[in-house]
Amino acid sequence: MIPAARRRPETPAGPSLSPSRAADFKTCPLLFRFRTIDKLPETPSADQVRGTLVHAVLERLFDLPAAERTPEAAVALVAPEWERLLEQEPALADLFADPPAGAPSRSVGAPSRSTDDPSRSAVDPSRPTSDPSLPAGDPSLLVGDPSLLVGDLSLPAGDPSRTTGDPSRLTGDSPRRAVVTRDPAAVAAEADATGQATLVDIPGGAEAARIAAFLSGAGNLLTGYFAVEDPQRLQPAEREALISTVIGDELLLRGYIDRLDVSPAGDLRVVDYKTGGAPREAFEGRALFQLKFYALVLWRTRGVVPRVLRLLYLKDAEVCDYSPEAGELERFERTLVALSEAIERAKRDRDFRPKPSRLCGWCNHQALCPEFGGTPPPFPEPATSGAVSAEPEPDRLATMLRDGPLG
Repeated sequence: MIPAARRRPETPAGPSLSPSRAADFKTCPLLFRFRTIDKLPETPSADQVRGTLVHAVLERLFDLPAAERTPEAAVALVAPEWERLLEQEPALADLFADPPAGAPSRSVGAPSRSTDDPSRSAVDPSRPTSDPSLPAGDPSLLVGDPSLLVGDLSLPAGDPSRTTGDPSRLTGDSPRRAVVTRDPAAVAAEADATGQATLVDIPGGAEAARIAAFLSGAGNLLTGYFAVEDPQRLQPAEREALISTVIGDELLLRGYIDRLDVSPAGDLRVVDYKTGGAPREAFEGRALFQLKFYALVLWRTRGVVPRVLRLLYLKDAEVCDYSPEAGELERFERTLVALSEAIERAKRDRDFRPKPSRLCGWCNHQALCPEFGGTPPPFPEPATSGAVSAEPEPDRLATMLRDGPLG
């Protein structure tokens, strides 16, 4: 029998997990450490901010009467929702500002040289970039501080000297400098979100044009939403809802769901909006992990296994439905308990090792990663307790601003 809904604690007494932090540890324990223990700041990309904006518009869309939920109404919400985001996070405007005189350009490279397949990464030798004639170190495929780019730019993408932490294999003034490599799909997404495809050659004064391109891109994603769903026929039970439960009498699970639909018969459908393209390989597994997490929490709190877990991929106008089973969620629960134990053990031992994969090309912390020649900061003293954050509840806006392949 499924236990009755358990009381949600005011504050977690033991370890906690959210879908994103659990997925971080599975993807790369060092990434988990950087985000959860070191709490290193991450500047969101324009692509991530655009995704956050679209989520906000879709939430507000359902505030309107059903008959008024039209594509035109959704587009009309883009500008005011952008202003609201700027009020909450004024620094977001800096993403579109012209760089100071003498500073490196904000251009993230030539999008025509990128691939729209996010599972292709320059650090995976079996996944070359879309143009095999380009050297792996082509500066147009790299973003970040140019002083961090070292090494032989003619090296092929799979050369181990580009991805190991052996300083003797890196050239340059300092062995601490790191090779920073970005996934071509991440470069393309950023170029698209900031309008660089058309504005990269405009000298100065293009900030307003970049913002206009950014807002127009958000409108295009909303077009993708209406291609796969008719909001006039829907009445969500919950939106942007924080759900939580305790398993094993100790482990707190919590996370935000974009939307929960409940049928007259009581069937649950969990809906998650994705503003990127439909996932491939490692990305698909990460998305499914997130949905199973939500399904488990709902099952344990409401005694009902969700009938459908739905991913809406707005860029590609695709729908991905998955129907979990109780036995599957029981196994998943054991997986989360084991994952939490592994996290607590890693914290006690201060042992968070990097786990190289094609997802490295989307990571913001390559400059500190030994796999790229970097050095992690000293382990914080005292070690941070808990597996998510010290706040009683996760920050929804911060979570959304990190949404993406590694968010």
